Amino acid sequence: MTKIRFPNNFLKYSLILIFGMFLGWVFFHTSGKSAEKSTEVARGTIWTCAMHPQIRMDKPGKCPICGMDLIPLGTTYTNQTDSSAIQLSKEAAQLANVATSVVKKGNPEKEVHLYGKVQADESLFQTQTAHVDGRIEKLYINFIGESVIKGQKLADIYSPELVAAQQELLETAKTKQSQPELYEASKEKLLQWKLTNDQIAKIESSGIVQNNIEVLSNTNGTVTAKRVNTGDHVSQGTVLLDVADLSKVWVMFDAYESDLQFLHVGEKLKFTLQALPGKTFSGNIIFIDPVIDPVTRVAKVRVETENHSGNLKPEMFATGMVTSKLSEYRNNVVIPKSAVLWTGKRSVVYVKEPGSEEPVFKLREVDLGPMLGESYVITNGLAAGEEVVTSGAFSVDAAAQLEGKRSMMNPEGGKVSSMPGMVMPGDSKPGNDSTMKGMDMPGEKK
Repeated sequence: MTKIRFPNNFLKYSLILIFGMFLGWVFFHTSGKSAEKSTEVARGTIWTCAMHPQIRMDKPGKCPICGMDLIPLGTTYTNQTDSSAIQLSKEAAQLANVATSVVKKGNPEKEVHLYGKVQADESLFQTQTAHVDGRIEKLYINFIGESVIKGQKLADIYSPELVAAQQELLETAKTKQSQPELYEASKEKLLQWKLTNDQIAKIESSGIVQNNIEVLSNTNGTVTAKRVNTGDHVSQGTVLLDVADLSKVWVMFDAYESDLQFLHVGEKLKFTLQALPGKTFSGNIIFIDPVIDPVTRVAKVRVETENHSGNLKPEMFATGMVTSKLSEYRNNVVIPKSAVLWTGKRSVVYVKEPGSEEPVFKLREVDLGPMLGESYVITNGLAAGEEVVTSGAFSVDAAAQLEGKRSMMNPEGGKVSSMPGMVMPGDSKPGNDSTMKGMDMPGEKK
């Protein structure tokens, strides 16, 4: 058999050709798919930051605020029926944590929280005084906080004037049948010095002059101040003790001027005490101070309550709450506080347009009524059944500002200045190499 021989050069070139064709197929096939995929991603894509959805770029990069990698947001939409509305993709709304809720009418109630302290009822204060000049021979009250009852002996006072008056009484008693006027005058003098009829009768029957006069309590209560000691010289009218009847107490609350419109005399107020956790007390508002304190900007609200158990002690801290029914706002719309954007002059919300496949929101001004904790009463601007943005309202507003539409701080709309590289209505087309030029991006080196 004859062997066919190929030149060595032919075999070498054939292998090189086959290998080159293989490399070309791999390279151009993969590059074509990558280019096609890249074109699909780049076509009409806006890049945003997951933490700052108001950032919108025409190409991938890093967020100029936090430095995170940007992610594709989606294509822009042009099928809006209202040019003043802002339309977001579902992905953008999810990134911005935008949530909505349907508003309803209600019968709003305002909860007013107050803080104050327990105080003694000032109308039940009594001072125990000396009715004659003299020296305190003995004081029967030893400390503040001691309880006393009406008629209890408080002190013994030695008074030379009282001794002379008793002697005069004994002398006139001998002639009271013939000279009753002198007897009655001497007896009246002792009565003016707060001796009782029993004490006077005892002096008259015994014929013995008492050197000391007894000071008796004129009320039940607790000693709140001790102003003298044994051996002190006192004059007529000198205060010996202060006594407070604590069977009823006041709870004095501080009310800010903005809350006074919801407080009325006669309303029931519930309160708790830090010293007695788990227990709830109540009382009626009996007085609201007509004057605002110029320093603290509060008015005192007084609540009166029974205290027969003695659990309520003066200076205890109290936390109170009044539930006021706002009858004048009956059947008004109530929305969450987070839905309202407030500029100081205007209050706005974003209302979701019904019937749209993608979320479409429109700015609307509203009139606010009272704030009810975490919600507002709306007096004008919203109707029951409408859907408002309750979470992410600032992100929606930021998107509206970037697109030059009506927003919280731009009520008339129109183009606003933007950061370089952000896609704005009327800006140059995406892909401009001059975007973000001159800006130091987080993580980049000059």
